[in-house]
Amino acid sequence: MRLIDIGVNLMNSAFDWDREEQILKAKKAGVGPLIITGSSLEQSRAALEFARLHGLYATAGVHPHNARYWNKESAALIRNMALPGGSGAGTETAAAGAIALGECGLDYDRDYSPRAEQRRCFEEQVELAAELKLPLFLHVRSSPRGGGAWEDFLEILKKYRTDLTRMVVHCFTGSSGELEACLELDAYIGITGWVCDERRGSHLWPLLGRIPANRLLLETDAPYLLPPLLSPGGRRGRNESANLVYIAGFIAEKLGKTVETLAEETFKNTVGFFNLEIARA
Repeated sequence: MRLIDIGVNLMNSAFDWDREEQILKAKKAGVGPLIITGSSLEQSRAALEFARLHGLYATAGVHPHNARYWNKESAALIRNMALPGGSGAGTETAAAGAIALGECGLDYDRDYSPRAEQRRCFEEQVELAAELKLPLFLHVRSSPRGGGAWEDFLEILKKYRTDLTRMVVHCFTGSSGELEACLELDAYIGITGWVCDERRGSHLWPLLGRIPANRLLLETDAPYLLPPLLSPGGRRGRNESANLVYIAGFIAEKLGKTVETLAEETFKNTVGFFNLEIARA
């Protein structure tokens, strides 16, 4: 059984003391290769360099939380990270290049960046993905007070849809209607350990069966979203890519499938989505 974690924040400081060990631990569990998420210019550069050294993959992009730092040079830097042998944030790297653009999108929940700046940052990255014909690794979160994050998110994607190749809505936690809107855009759906949390994620259980088998991707979003039953003493702990095996088992049970079948399906989906140069069997 093989699983690929499509979204691990391996450059997060939570892994500063055992980053290399995380790769080995995941591999021992049957999870690999890992895809490291880029969420800022600096983290994207670091992710690409680390991926090159360890035979992993990485995305490059600017998360909406960091949209306030986006400027006229940012798109050029991301474009360069997506090219083989390109440079990242001024540092030369021999990495093969980012396999997707993102994590990018809109987050109207915490509003760490002004919403107008989020929209500009997001749209420029969508334009870049269309230009480079690269997949998009997407983030969207609404505020419980409203504010239209999903509406703005979908509007921007629809504007460029005919020029985009593939997109995945990472860590999907939305409603039935939001799922249908994503599927209408031919988006893939990334499911995390959020689905294992009965308090927050039980609304996703009936939606799992509505995700086409060839559009489902799995991820941990580590170090975030540790499934509750894996939390020591009920305390919030650090999530790890090795835990993707547990998440896959939980989802497989909800879908009435064996975990082996789900692993085979999502492995194939991931290889095709990101056009990974690894064994496709």
